[in-house]
Amino acid sequence: MVQSVLGSLTLGYRPLWNGARRMAGVQLFVAGDDNVQVDALHLLRTIEELWDASSPPLLLAPRTPQILAEWLEHAPPGSPSIEVSDAWLVDPDLLTRARAAQRRGLKLVWHGPLARLPEPEVAALFHTSVLTLEVQDAVAALRAGKAQAARGAGASASPIIAGQIYEGVDSRALMRHCLDGAGALALAGWPADDVLYSLRHQSLAPAHEVVLKLLKAIDDEQSIDAQEQVLGEDPLLAYRFMTYTNSAALGLRTGVDSVRRGLVMMGYGSIQRWLGDQLPGASTEPDLRPVRESAVLRARLAEQLIEAGVGKELRAEMYLCALFSRLDALMGEPLGAILRRLPLSERVYEAAVLHTGPYAPSLDMAVALEGEDAALVRRLCEEHGHEREQVNRSLLHVLRAWEVPRGPHGA
Repeated sequence: MVQSVLGSLTLGYRPLWNGARRMAGVQLFVAGDDNVQVDALHLLRTIEELWDASSPPLLLAPRTPQILAEWLEHAPPGSPSIEVSDAWLVDPDLLTRARAAQRRGLKLVWHGPLARLPEPEVAALFHTSVLTLEVQDAVAALRAGKAQAARGAGASASPIIAGQIYEGVDSRALMRHCLDGAGALALAGWPADDVLYSLRHQSLAPAHEVVLKLLKAIDDEQSIDAQEQVLGEDPLLAYRFMTYTNSAALGLRTGVDSVRRGLVMMGYGSIQRWLGDQLPGASTEPDLRPVRESAVLRARLAEQLIEAGVGKELRAEMYLCALFSRLDALMGEPLGAILRRLPLSERVYEAAVLHTGPYAPSLDMAVALEGEDAALVRRLCEEHGHEREQVNRSLLHVLRAWEVPRGPHGA
């Protein structure tokens, strides 16, 4: 049964970001329990049933050799790309299976250090690679990037190979060299902390594209639900909106504790004027897009993870809690102080700041799924009573619904 398969796996994810600072795909980590045989083909069938043409391309990253071996042996052509760890290719059986899988038409992706690339015969089996940058690689790449900026292209050889995916990129300068200067296909993960640190001297503003999108939604007389969804695509815009609706200047008699209530109470004309005031100072910084979209992914996942049967208002509150959970990094202030400025439910403060209360299990799990720490996910399932089958199903539904632009940078 599909349920038993999803219940015996531990999933996690990491977005792949391309040169346009858009999601090009998702690396889906797949771990099995120790000494438990998993029917991994059922996961492929589940994904095939869920995914559609607008869903993000997947890079399946098995974290146990048994799952990899089964996919290499039996996965049909047309399956998502499958990552193969270099450390496991010392097993002659896995290498033989990889050769057979490549002949069968599977797209295989080599995963290993840039400093230790495979021999040409092995490299020929792979569509592309996920290359880990070690310290010496990062230093050499940064030097090459500085030399190119100073003296033009070709001034210094970069270790970055075009058309590959890179992980371990922790600085904004290195990210820009990989994506903009050296032709990397994508980055696995995003150097969010360094991007925000490099912008620390300026007050960050909502994204210009989201402000325009909301103005268009209002002009098109879209539903309150649709407008609420657009406002929820930018944590800074949602926060500013709620700050404005609760300001003394607006003079509302009761506190506005949700985006939806603010939209209803303000009316279209007032919202349009407010958005018009936001446009001149709105941000067009592309390096912030992955930061913003990661916050939205976290919020959508937390909203899905909250217990079944919870009403629409509480789900919206859970979404806002997760969306605001990194406002401290965006605004350079303590999160508690930021949240206390709004008449939000105490449940939001407890989960985002204290990691307690009824929303904490969903928020903590949404954060844990943003990586490959299967042990942490299992522990949170045990501590909070999450069923792994439901956690995995929630993750897959959120990922499949994320629309990605199609083009040459697809994963």
